[in-house]
Amino acid sequence: MSKIKRLVDAYSSYISIPWREDTAPAQRVVFCVYDENDELRLRAKIEEFEIATIQAGHDWHLFDLTNTFPVWLLSQKYSEKYFLKPDLIRTLLPKYSGYLTKSFTEFCLGRNAQDNSVVCLMGVGSLFGLVKVKEVVDNFSPIVPGKLLVLFPGSYENNNYRLLDGYDGWNYLAVPLTADSKY
Repeated sequence: MSKIKRLVDAYSSYISIPWREDTAPAQRVVFCVYDENDELRLRAKIEEFEIATIQAGHDWHLFDLTNTFPVWLLSQKYSEKYFLKPDLIRTLLPKYSGYLTKSFTEFCLGRNAQDNSVVCLMGVGSLFGLVKVKEVVDNFSPIVPGKLLVLFPGSYENNNYRLLDGYDGWNYLAVPLTADSKY
């Protein structure tokens, strides 16, 4: 059985467990951690996560971060100048973070995400070098009344998450699911 199939099975088992209503936003976050080399395989199987969620009696909403940076950058007044001098983009990154939070809030409101909803973040790897995933999760988790599922290309070890295994990670209260998780 493939690692992605085992990850879907672990998620399916976890999401079927009855949810507590008194959990803090950070405790409603679930990280599905997979090897970054399996990104395309995971994307090809995204519907399996949706099916598992719906079979467990929950609503499913998918928010893809993949193209948010180029869409946002092109909307900036001086975007052409940033392409000529990319080192200036760093000064704009706090605005990008605000754009993400605003877009995500509008997405959740537009989809009418409820306490029984799973809102899934796909394309988290596209944030690498731009915004820290921890910051995004900290901003997004209070917006989601149900569960926030983060499809995370990287590693999880000793309660430490590392995006794309590129730099030191961070600790987080989220529930970690891997291909080897048992629920």
